[in-house]
Parts: sequence; C-alpha cells; structure tokens
Amino acid sequence: KMQMLKGAYMKIENSNLNVIAVRTSQYPNDGKKEFLLVGRSNVGKSSFINTLLGRKNYAKTSSTPGKTQTLNFYICNDEFYLVDVPGYGYAQRDKVTQKKFGLMIEEYLKTRENLMRVFMLVDSRIKPTENDILMYNYLKYFNIKTTIVATKYDKLKAKDRDKNIKIVASTLNLVEDDKVIAFSSVTKKGRDEVLNIIKEALDEE
Repeated sequence: KMQMLKGAYMKIENSNLNVIAVRTSQYPNDGKKEFLLVGRSNVGKSSFINTLLGRKNYAKTSSTPGKTQTLNFYICNDEFYLVDVPGYGYAQRDKVTQKKFGLMIEEYLKTRENLMRVFMLVDSRIKPTENDILMYNYLKYFNIKTTIVATKYDKLKAKDRDKNIKIVASTLNLVEDDKVIAFSSVTKKGRDEVLNIIKEALDEE
C-alpha cells in the first residue's frame, strides 16, 4: 500500500483525480485526511502536484491562468486527499468569479474537520505579493497549520537562495510553527520534505 524507505520517507504509489467539487455537498464524505494546496495563478501548482505524485502532466497546466474553478480532490494511496483549489490573484478574473472563489474557499476552510494542513505555494524568485499575505493571514484566521512552499527554487542564483527564503518568511510574518520549504519541480528539491510532513500528519491519531 505505502512503500516505506529510508526511515520516514513516503512514496505516493497511486493517485487519481477522484472528485471535482464546487460546493460542500460534493466533497468526498469518506473522512480521509486532506491537504489543501493554495497559491497564486502561475506559481507552479500543477508542477508541484505532478512532482509529488511522480506523474508527468497529470495535473494539467492550463494555458489560461486562473482557469480552474473547482476544488479538485486527488486520492493518494487510497489513504488521503490532495485538494487543489483555483489560483488566486489573477488580474483578469471578474469580480463575480472572484467572490465565488472566495466563498468556495471559505466554505471549505470553515467546515472541513479532516483538513490537516495547507501547503501554500509562493514564487521563491519574488517577494510575496499582497494577495499572498492576505491568503496567509486568512489561513491563520482559521488557525490552520500551514507550510509555505517556495517554488522555482532552481531558477534562483546560488547567492540569492538563502536571502530569498528569508524574505518569504519575513514578508509573510510566519507564525512560529510554520516553515518555508524550498521547492523545485525540476530538481525535485523539497519533495521528500513535503511528503514527510504529510506522513507525520497521517501517523497522528
């Protein structure tokens, strides 16, 4: 079912896009633990999912940023869900769509008892945006454990790497238990760290 290697290392052996939902009544009701993925449009969420699942082009990278308008529940190892939500902060999205998106996320965050943690993706090359800060504060308002995933780390010059990760942490004003993971879908850096965080949450009673 789940291959255990090198101590705490976990591998996702099988995955499937199981449920596509727009409202609470459509969410899975099997009580399995869930991990939510949020991030700005174009931050590399599809690549992040594909890297975790070990599958190429499974989560489709849309040519139109902000196109995904549903909550996508990926069942992994028949044991837990990765939940992907629409990218936020896309300028061309109209106000009605933005409001609908806000309500959909709020409904999920307020009602989902089996949500274990949020992985919030930010671009490691740029300072977190106002939308990133709003999203992080929003998650903290609901008191949800959050791990920041700084994507596209391989694109940073070596001299900027530590500095940029510090800028991400200080700009978001991270609470003590939340941390930043440097991540690259190219080199796979950070993948095992993310999988270990998931494994620890699954092992909790």
